[in-house]
Amino acid sequence: MQHGESAHPPYMMIWVVLAVLMFAKVGVSLVDMGRGMSIALLVLISLVSAVLVALYYMHLRFEPKKLWILAALPLPLIAILILTVIQEFR
Repeated sequence: MQHGESAHPPYMMIWVVLAVLMFAKVGVSLVDMGRGMSIALLVLISLVSAVLVALYYMHLRFEPKKLWILAALPLPLIAILILTVIQEFR
């Protein structure tokens, strides 16, 4: 651990933020703002939630940078898969 970092991550604070993000997703789905805008907001909120889970509950924030690269390596493959599936529905 580097100097200045606490020994215990703020799990309760992250849990509250994740709960707020979940309610934001429910709110976005209930408000009629257009399909494209709703999808974009839901994806953005989901990405923020995934990053918070990876950083704090998977402890990537406190790991060496080599492990960050290993965790981020599949992300381009996921993007390719998503884009391929989207193309099938057009």
